[in-house]
Amino acid sequence: MSCKEEFIEIFKANITRDGSEKLLDYLERKSDFFTAPASARYHGSYEGGLCEHSLNVYHCLVDYLQRERVQELYGLEYSKESVAIVSLLHDVCKVGCYKKGTRNVKDEKTGKWQQVPTYTFDDPLPYGHGEKSVYIVNGFLRLTREEAMAIRWHMGFSGTEDSRTIGQAFQKYPLAFALATADMEASYFLENETP
Repeated sequence: MSCKEEFIEIFKANITRDGSEKLLDYLERKSDFFTAPASARYHGSYEGGLCEHSLNVYHCLVDYLQRERVQELYGLEYSKESVAIVSLLHDVCKVGCYKKGTRNVKDEKTGKWQQVPTYTFDDPLPYGHGEKSVYIVNGFLRLTREEAMAIRWHMGFSGTEDSRTIGQAFQKYPLAFALATADMEASYFLENETP
C-alpha cells in the first residue's frame, strides 16, 4: 500500500466530521499534499515526504497515547478522530510551499560538481506554521479547541515562540504535548538520515 493510499484509508476510517470530504478532496485534487516534501533539506526532503511524515506522526501519536505509563499517569482519552485530525493534518501548512529546483554539489570521490534535485521553500501565505495549519483545516471542518492547540503548538520548543507560552499550552492541552512529542519522534528518529 502506498503512503497516499494508507493516508486516505486512515482519514476515511477516522475523520467523519462535517467538511471532511471537502478537505480530503482539496488534499487530493487541489493541492500538492501527496507529492510535496516534508522539508527542503531535512527530514522527508523528497517527493511524497509530507504524506509519509504525516503518517509517521500518526503512528507515533497512537503509540504514545497507548503507552502504559502515559495512561497510568494521565489517563488521556482522545477519540480516534481527534488523533487522526491532529497528526495527519498538523503540517497541511506546507501545501504549495515547495518548488522543485537543482543545486550544485561536489562529488566527494571524483571532485566534480554535479546538479542534484532540491526544493526551495516559498510560502505564498506567510501566516506562521502551526497557526496556518489550523487556519486551513478550520476552513473545511471545525476543530475542537484542544485539536487547534495541538496543531498550533506541534513544533514545541523548537519554534521561535516564548517558551513560557509553549509550556502553558502543553500544561492546559496535553494533546499538544503528545503531538509535539510524536512529531519530534517521527522527524528525528524515524526520518533521520544519519545513523
